Amino acid sequence: MKIKNYPLLLVLVLLSPLSAISQSYNSLWIPDTLAGPSFNLRIKDTFAQISPGNQTVTGGINGKFWGPTLIFKKGDTVRMNVVNKLNDSTTLHWHGMHLPAIMDGGPHQIIPPGTTWKPYWKVTNDAGTFWYHPHLHEMAQEQITKGIGGMIIVRDDVESKLALPRTYGVDDIPLVFTDRSFTSGNQFSIVPYGDSPLVNMTLRPQIDLPAQMVRFRMLNAAVETSYNVGFSDNRSFYIIATDGGLVDKPVLISGSSPRILINAGERVEILVDLGSDQGKSIFLKAYNSTLGRSIPGGEDFSGIGGPFKSYIGGKDYNLLKINVKSKNSNAITKAPTSLTTNTFWAESSSNITRNVTISDSQGVKTVKILGPNAFILNHTLFNFNKINYTVPFNSTEIWSITNSGFFGHPFHIHESEFYILDRKPKGGSASAPSDYEKGWKDVVLVKSGETVRFIIKFNDYADSLHPYMYHCHIALHEDEGMMGQFVVSNKTSSIENLSIQKIDFTVHPNPVTDRLTIDWNNPSIPYYLTITDVAGRTLLMQPKPLLNNNSIDVSTFKAGIYFINITNDADKKVYSKKFIVR
Repeated sequence: MKIKNYPLLLVLVLLSPLSAISQSYNSLWIPDTLAGPSFNLRIKDTFAQISPGNQTVTGGINGKFWGPTLIFKKGDTVRMNVVNKLNDSTTLHWHGMHLPAIMDGGPHQIIPPGTTWKPYWKVTNDAGTFWYHPHLHEMAQEQITKGIGGMIIVRDDVESKLALPRTYGVDDIPLVFTDRSFTSGNQFSIVPYGDSPLVNMTLRPQIDLPAQMVRFRMLNAAVETSYNVGFSDNRSFYIIATDGGLVDKPVLISGSSPRILINAGERVEILVDLGSDQGKSIFLKAYNSTLGRSIPGGEDFSGIGGPFKSYIGGKDYNLLKINVKSKNSNAITKAPTSLTTNTFWAESSSNITRNVTISDSQGVKTVKILGPNAFILNHTLFNFNKINYTVPFNSTEIWSITNSGFFGHPFHIHESEFYILDRKPKGGSASAPSDYEKGWKDVVLVKSGETVRFIIKFNDYADSLHPYMYHCHIALHEDEGMMGQFVVSNKTSSIENLSIQKIDFTVHPNPVTDRLTIDWNNPSIPYYLTITDVAGRTLLMQPKPLLNNNSIDVSTFKAGIYFINITNDADKKVYSKKFIVR
């Protein structure tokens, strides 16, 4: 541990809730919320006081570290105004959201410094916990380490009618798990594993909770670490939601050691009964000593140097101290018997099976951090300009992911949630997933030697230009090439069969002082709109432009010459017009 000059003391505090060492705890920070349908998000470099001493250079969204929790309502069209105030380019991926590829925020939707990106989409996801984070290729680890990201909560009519804890920050608690290593000057080290666990970006956090049923929305936002989560008194708890929303009925996690393994990118919602614990304190812990070396965070690298060194690898440690106070009025005191009715696709309905192999890259290419031992998909490193799969629109597919390597990987796919069909260990028989995985997922851990099959459908969005991604959600692995991409193609759609015609548009008034109006011959054609200055810097990015009375607000632009560039949906050619702001 390298925070200030007390490494041994802090390690002991982390590892033992019963330590005789005098312990100090910090109040768990609860991120603010923003409700839609319109959201203004500013990504910026800033500072945060994470531990005593020097402030830490961080990245924040509307704040100093991490971002607000966005509240979506199913059926709404949400509109984002994302302003990049960093010194670097970035992207912002809406993890788990079902939306067009051009709005997805993957590596191809690069937001340059000083640029505003304005994606929008109709929320069709069921109620659940999702998140947003950077996805800039080869920079994901660094930007996630800085703390850029935030949680998303989707609400719908089904979930809102259930007797569940739902008061944000009181009995419905967001828990963002991650870890960091610090230099002697309190700055982040850009490494896969941290020495210091953080929850909601808080070191040694504690929270006062009521003596009743409490809901935890758990998100693993770590660069690499998996967390084998349970309580210090081994109490049982219920899982009520997976990545994509509610399971059919609460799944009781009980026994001598009730645990739930949460891997990078995954979300799990649980209910825990604190009704008989008033006046007591318990700990939420990571029981990572039981994971083994093939699971991220289960390895003990404390005896070696280099980027993988971590004093908490393969150990048990505290995540959160919970102090139980008196219950609230109208408290939820028991778990519902049922939650929803999910309808999953039958295996027999699939018409395509795709086989993806996870392996190492020995003999292929040496990469920066992992050297000759980088992990790869289908025996190749990621190529930004190569489309790995063309997926037919409306296809129902089985993806079979086989891990021939020695290390487990959380596999994530964009665009749609999936349902796990079975898991098959090396040399064993396939079996259905555990009850707590029988829900909608977008991340699945594929263990060493294991084959995981899931079923997925691509039935809403087609785009032959912008791809979706599939990748390991360990940011280092993703940055170093453990990623592929696919487009969803609908050759019979009216958009993809438009006769090629030159886009024709005019802009007025020109010169302009506040709003620039665009008149074009076919308003269904525009695919993308950007505004650039004379130096070629991008100031505005608007996919599938939704304009207010066909006009754009340019009142914040400095006086000068600009270009509005519109991409034709039919032939993907770009047509430009010059305008002047005075």
